[in-house]
Amino acid sequence: MTRSTTDEAAAPQLPSPKERRRLREAKSLSEEQVAAAVGVTRATVRSWETGRTSPRGRKRALYAKLIAPEPEALATTTPAAAMTAPTPVPTAPETAPETAPESAAEPTPGPAPEASPEAFPEAAPEVKAMMVVTEADTDADRNTGTGAEAETEAAGERRLSPAEAFDELYARTAPGLVRQAYLLTGRRALARESVERAFQLAWHRWPEVAVDRDPAGWVRAAAYEYAMSPWHRLRRAHRHPDASPTEPGKQALFDALLDLPPAYRRTLLLYDGVGLDLPETAAETEASTPAAAGRLMTARAAVAERLPELASAATPAEQSALLHDRLGGLARAEHVPVPQPARAVRAGSEDRARLWTRAAVAGVALLIAVTGLTLHTAPTHYEPPISPAERVGGVPPRGGPQKLTAQDLELQKTLREQLAHGPERLIPQLR
Repeated sequence: MTRSTTDEAAAPQLPSPKERRRLREAKSLSEEQVAAAVGVTRATVRSWETGRTSPRGRKRALYAKLIAPEPEALATTTPAAAMTAPTPVPTAPETAPETAPESAAEPTPGPAPEASPEAFPEAAPEVKAMMVVTEADTDADRNTGTGAEAETEAAGERRLSPAEAFDELYARTAPGLVRQAYLLTGRRALARESVERAFQLAWHRWPEVAVDRDPAGWVRAAAYEYAMSPWHRLRRAHRHPDASPTEPGKQALFDALLDLPPAYRRTLLLYDGVGLDLPETAAETEASTPAAAGRLMTARAAVAERLPELASAATPAEQSALLHDRLGGLARAEHVPVPQPARAVRAGSEDRARLWTRAAVAGVALLIAVTGLTLHTAPTHYEPPISPAERVGGVPPRGGPQKLTAQDLELQKTLREQLAHGPERLIPQLR
């Protein structure tokens, strides 16, 4: 027991799951190479980079050493210990730290711009640094010190109730998410509905969302998935997008966004609008980093055909910064519906959960009733069916003796009255 406790205390600190993937790709290592070096499968490495699990013991040390940044890169990147510790909430958006530059080995089309808290508030550093604490922290997290409670106690923050933490996250991210969903779909009502449904799902799965390293990113991904669902085309209210902006520049950008395929539109919005780096964009869109880079370059080229000022930019960095400003201006200029209060969203999530629970119970009860009725009314033995009567044709007429006449009947009667034996029967009687 003493040895295991000492090993856990001496275990190296690991960066966040998204940073693990970025460091691996910065060293040009594939998932297969990391899995072979550590002695696990490719699925295990992918689970480490998505945050579902974390390595332990000897594998943790090997994995940390394998993805550790180069000595010359330590001066420009955040140390691994700082990645796992919560960042204090800044007092103003101007004091927020800038996003660390990506490695030159990644196929990045340009550095990601810093997100604007007004248009995209959920991407602001103070939101990412906020560690939401609830009663759902597991005992394992409390014992190992890796849970949200241990990080909050280390930072000296106040413990929040689940409802307070949800309301804080909702107040910071919901208005900006509605504007992003509007840029993603071109439909104001669908944008508001997508954000409210995403937060209802987040409240339903709050124990999972509360311990996530990026709760705002979890909600954003859920809102984007709901907004981009192809089933909305079957709804009459969301069949056609809303009217384009009246200003020519904003109208051209709006039409160019809606003409892009959904996956390309989402990649462009996450990278140039929200300000995520390329590995984070690839992870959220469930694509590889080269595929995300290809989508981004294609989307930029399509938008540049509508915006001459974007095509005249000299470098990809200037294109990214200019597109970031245009997307933020378009999101702030449009009048989008205000989402419901957080209390109403939580109540809606609970009502929806109760409705589905009652529907499931009613369905099971109906199935049991139908099964019992079937067993009660089912026959216990086989009864062959009776064929229906029908006229038979083509039968020949009946043969045999003809119908007796009156004389034949009288003779028959007479013969029956006479004696059947003796000589008297041989004597004819004359009349």
